[in-house]
Amino acid sequence: MEHEGFTRQHRSLGRAAALAVFFLLIAYLLTLVLGFLSLKSPEDPIGDPFFTILELLIVVMAPLMVIVMVAVHAYASPETRMYSHTALAFMVLMASITCSVHFVILTVSRQIEAAGLPLASLFFSFSWPSVAYTMDILAWDFFFALSMLFAAPVFRRGRLEKTVRILMVASGLLSLAGLIGVPLANMNVRNIGILGYAGVSPFVFLLMGIVFGRARQVPEETG
Repeated sequence: MEHEGFTRQHRSLGRAAALAVFFLLIAYLLTLVLGFLSLKSPEDPIGDPFFTILELLIVVMAPLMVIVMVAVHAYASPETRMYSHTALAFMVLMASITCSVHFVILTVSRQIEAAGLPLASLFFSFSWPSVAYTMDILAWDFFFALSMLFAAPVFRRGRLEKTVRILMVASGLLSLAGLIGVPLANMNVRNIGILGYAGVSPFVFLLMGIVFGRARQVPEETG
């Protein structure tokens, strides 16, 4: 099946970005597991070098997710482009928020805390409650989740696409479930969201890379 508007550039860049996100998410998940295993208490924040590696991976990964959603929008059929456009918008919001948060944490948070400014930890730490932690939950447990859920209807033909759709819904719902930890002020409950955006989504991006690679783009006109 040909996909109107899905060009060679969408295919190659979308596939490359999706596969890159898959490998970065695997690296993120492994680093996260090692970080959790290094903790003396589940309530402690993850320390270095794991924390810095996680921050760098997120800053690199989030823009690539936007590129993937651009390809999803191009891949979508005319009747599903409302969903893909919405998914792209939510992914742009996610990437904007999380890149801003993690870039600030990487560059200036330690200097600000070392300066002894009052209440600095309430803004820049990843210990609950803090502004940075809340913004990152908004990015991943809310906007990323909505992006997955709205992109799911795009994939509806054939076994591979239906598998992508099921995994997207699972990733989105698990990510949304992490929001339950916020009113409970329980970050162990909030970690359910990690299963969605770090546990299930790697397979989503891997399969999307395969879908893009198999897609037949409309031949480009030569003038």
